[in-house]
Amino acid sequence: MSDIVTAAMIVIGDEILSGRTKDRNIGHLADIMTAIGIDLKEVRIVADEEDEIAAAVNALRPRYDYVFTSGGIGPTHDDITADSVARAFGVPCDYDGKAMALLAESYARRNIEFNEARKRMARMPVGATHIDNPVSVAPGFKIGNVHVMAGVPSIFQAMLDNVVPTLKTGTKLLSATIPCPHGEGIIGGPLAEIQKAHPDTIIGSYPKYLDGAFWTELVVRARSQEALDAATKAVEEMVAGLPRAA
Repeated sequence: MSDIVTAAMIVIGDEILSGRTKDRNIGHLADIMTAIGIDLKEVRIVADEEDEIAAAVNALRPRYDYVFTSGGIGPTHDDITADSVARAFGVPCDYDGKAMALLAESYARRNIEFNEARKRMARMPVGATHIDNPVSVAPGFKIGNVHVMAGVPSIFQAMLDNVVPTLKTGTKLLSATIPCPHGEGIIGGPLAEIQKAHPDTIIGSYPKYLDGAFWTELVVRARSQEALDAATKAVEEMVAGLPRAA
């Protein structure tokens, strides 16, 4: 069996759940994980509540190789991710000396007061290591297999760029796409039989609607070219053998 490396994501923030902010980090993480050979298996969105964040971290970190979080590491009272992750790991959350120095120098250079709110961004679980932030200096952090990053998409993406080279990766999923002129109700039965006959593949069915008609995009994924080709051929033959759509 090919090496499989897995990941999960926790998106933190009342603003996501209320709809005030539209998440852009899930799709970016999914794209990057797929590109480097890590399977993103689960995403949870949780409110700015310490109990819920800690519970999500502790639920996911034993199940997956990596957990990534976004949001809640800023300077305001509701930025409680650092405290919540520290609680999940059973360690104190305290001001990190290196982070304090980085932030102090950054604010001094811009002649901005390094006040108590801004100092909050230097807090992290004791024993955590930095994730560098080339955009706004305030670091994210890693503790165990959990990577804690900012919610602002440009900062999240920059932090993730620094994380990716440190990750172990698995065998990438190959994929093939087959358009089908029928809706899922017609192809559901035969497609299930093909999936059963090709257990080393993942066959997805994605309904589409265009110009008053339903059609389906079929996607076959596998970690070996041989398995991909065999399942793709079976799907193509199934589609070709169905009556033409009216």
